[in-house]
Amino acid sequence: MRFGKKWKLSPRYVGPYWILKRIGRVAYELELQVDLAAVHTVFYISLLKKCVGHPTSVVPLETVAVKDSLSYEDVPVKTLDRRVRRLRNKEVDSVKVLWRSQSVDGATWEAETAMKSKYPHLFPLDSTPA
Repeated sequence: MRFGKKWKLSPRYVGPYWILKRIGRVAYELELQVDLAAVHTVFYISLLKKCVGHPTSVVPLETVAVKDSLSYEDVPVKTLDRRVRRLRNKEVDSVKVLWRSQSVDGATWEAETAMKSKYPHLFPLDSTPA
């Protein structure tokens, strides 16, 4: 089941859950946990993903705080690496960010200026004078 899309249009799946019964040709009723009581139990096939057991494709429900709008916010934990990417006419500082619901393999490269403005706690103040 996917809950919204991140700004990079990458769906995240929560589960796995057992299929209780097939409803029609394109829908299934799932056995959901009590935490997801607000979620309707019938899903179209396009919203489901076969459980292959790969830990990077499944987000554990314990780490996800589902809002009333049935969405969740992924929060960065720390920065792992920094690099400068050279474009045609400018250089862009990027940082590799480890997200709360991802493993180290799922860390993404983000623009450093955007991350500093949104999450200043990830960047300690430099001790060198300006």
